[in-house]
Amino acid sequence: MKKLFVALLFAMCFCQNLYSQMYKPVIEPFPRMVKADARLILKTGYLVVPENRNKPAGRKVKVPFLFVRRPDQDARKNITLYTTGGPGYSTTANIDSISYNSGWLAYGGFIAFDQRGTKRAKPCLDCIEVAAAIKRSYREGKNRDSLILAAVKQCQTNFIKQGIDLSAYNTIESAEDINDLRLALNIDSLNLVGISYSGGLMLTMARTHPEGVRTLILNSPLPGYVNFEEHALFNINEALEQVFHNCETDSSGTRYKNLRLSFHQYFTSITGKKFTLAYQEKDSSKSIRVTYTKNELLDAVINRMNSRQINTIPSVMIDLIEGRHDKYVREVLDGYFAGDTHISLGMRYSVYCSEQINYADPQLEKQQGQVLPWLAGYPFNNVNHAICSCWQVKPEPTVAKQPVYSGVPALISAGDIDPDCRPFYNRLIKRYMPNSQLFIIHNKGHAPGFSVEGTDYVKLFLANPYKQLVSQSKNLIVE
Repeated sequence: MKKLFVALLFAMCFCQNLYSQMYKPVIEPFPRMVKADARLILKTGYLVVPENRNKPAGRKVKVPFLFVRRPDQDARKNITLYTTGGPGYSTTANIDSISYNSGWLAYGGFIAFDQRGTKRAKPCLDCIEVAAAIKRSYREGKNRDSLILAAVKQCQTNFIKQGIDLSAYNTIESAEDINDLRLALNIDSLNLVGISYSGGLMLTMARTHPEGVRTLILNSPLPGYVNFEEHALFNINEALEQVFHNCETDSSGTRYKNLRLSFHQYFTSITGKKFTLAYQEKDSSKSIRVTYTKNELLDAVINRMNSRQINTIPSVMIDLIEGRHDKYVREVLDGYFAGDTHISLGMRYSVYCSEQINYADPQLEKQQGQVLPWLAGYPFNNVNHAICSCWQVKPEPTVAKQPVYSGVPALISAGDIDPDCRPFYNRLIKRYMPNSQLFIIHNKGHAPGFSVEGTDYVKLFLANPYKQLVSQSKNLIVE
């Protein structure tokens, strides 16, 4: 097995060197992408590389980036590169201006880099048909899953007709994009910042191109080598347990002392049941009768598992258990009817289907609901086996499902009420990275960051990545 693993790594390195000889990354300008303080040195553009690196003379993709630094900051060293999570969200589309004192510039030059297939990239793998299908399912009371599958198939067909290789939009290719950008900009090595999915992307970069990585800064990272679909309900349940534990240890009252049992009993009892309410869309003068299930009620709870709203969760649970649904269901429906215009679902499908769904065991996924009946049937992701059967992308190579063994220094942050990327995943990352440090921050949800009660731990880490950090707060555990 060890010989096989070494052979795989050798083969990957050989192929990467071969790719570098067969094509040359190109930078094209992207004018007026973002406004910046006139004192800053700003470069905006597209990285242009093959869509499929096995076909270097074939279709090209254009991936947007911005590179900004102060005049006194080195153009080659101590550069931080950030790409957002999802997968499917754009990094640069969320940045409209850069000031001289913008956050990451405190540590050196900064690059914001998109992932291929997202907004502003060419091509952009948007699937607007899916949001329309979800709205239609509520408006017309039709089967939501069937409508979504029809929309996914339509979207997939449109991309195939354009000649787009949907299997080329994956984590391994995106990691190569990062390294190609580094080489094209003549940068020595990078501090890579990843959040959620892009945490796993940065780990992939550390595996394939350790020479280009100075440090990793991973905010609630999802390692690509776990089978998320087999853990998702357990992840949610662990986060709920933290909420229940907080209630049990809270000495200020007794209202929520038995909340765990009440929650389990109620949400188990309503499995399969349907409810209705009158719902009025924004800017509409008419209301419609909408059918909902326990899934929307769980949405109302799980959507509050963030740092701002955690204290509201117990009272929301009590309202739902006692039948006061309307306010919370309308809130969830508002989200569905507004639609998520920021995500490129096609890119998300390609990534999740190739490296998660293709490796997940449906029987293990199903067993989660048998063990956790209060969560049974909850659609924890907007990508599933049926969608991936329509999307039809190749599995990523098996190396993508192997742990990342790396001596790169890493700072990893986890929130103890994160319902998605649990500290369990972060400890798993740390296990194979001897120079990593893990933060577990109390009462924080997904992507808790690295500043705790006024202390900027990123600054301390980047100053000396191999030095052990010390917690300055009772709400922070450093492992």
